Amino acid sequence: MENLEVALAGLAVVMAAMTVLWLLSLKLADASIVDPFWAPGFFLVTATYVALAPAPAPRAWLVLALIAIWAVRLGSHLLRRNLRSGEDPRYAAMREKGGASFPFVSLFTVFWLQGVLLWLISAPLFAAVTAPGPLGLLDLAGGVVVLTGIVLEAVADRQLEAFKADPSNRGKVLDRGLWRYSRHPNYFGNAVLWWGAYLIAVGAGGAWTVFGPLLMTYLLLKVSGVTLLEKDIEERRPAYADYVRRTSAFVPLPPRSADPEGRRPGDAETSGPETEAGSST
Repeated sequence: MENLEVALAGLAVVMAAMTVLWLLSLKLADASIVDPFWAPGFFLVTATYVALAPAPAPRAWLVLALIAIWAVRLGSHLLRRNLRSGEDPRYAAMREKGGASFPFVSLFTVFWLQGVLLWLISAPLFAAVTAPGPLGLLDLAGGVVVLTGIVLEAVADRQLEAFKADPSNRGKVLDRGLWRYSRHPNYFGNAVLWWGAYLIAVGAGGAWTVFGPLLMTYLLLKVSGVTLLEKDIEERRPAYADYVRRTSAFVPLPPRSADPEGRRPGDAETSGPETEAGSST
């Protein structure tokens, strides 16, 4: 099977899965079930590429294993959150705004849209899986970067989950652990993962797939990630402005110096991202 046919087969599988998921969302009246499928969706499309590749090279199995680790970790995390909290407020707001037409419209605006994005972002995985040849230094370096991203994302999610689970933190904000150095360390970890996957793709001759990690990084920064979560947070939590002044939005960096009132990071409850802001990827 030619590479273009393999790529289109991956798209067909993802869109079919999204359609089935949409039908389930109608029964459950919960469009946010699409979120737990996001990472497993990448495993599904990668497995499709591996299954259809003429003779998968060791690189293909490396990529499949890395994506499987990430899919199980993030997918299970988001599934637990969905089962515990019900429909995400973002989708609930879309449902209320869309009215009676939302169940049908959501097929295009939620499920198929995310399916297309998933397929485009997976381009480095496609290039890596379908390329012949042995593993090289870029493959190994990329694998290390992917694992680093998975660990960063997992640790940040765990820190936030533990913070939310403590009733004494209600109304407070998190500024410890990774959250001391970045307002969204989980999203940064996710971006690291995709740039690691791109390194593997480059080692396979797939430098052209750079649009995949670029698109993912853009979504994390400007669409479904940082910008969305921080859109009105300072109106609801004025103290968050102090945290913004001294903490990097994305890339972990040492906290900046004390605010104008002389407080240092960690001195008061008003530092760090509020529990609402630290959603997972």
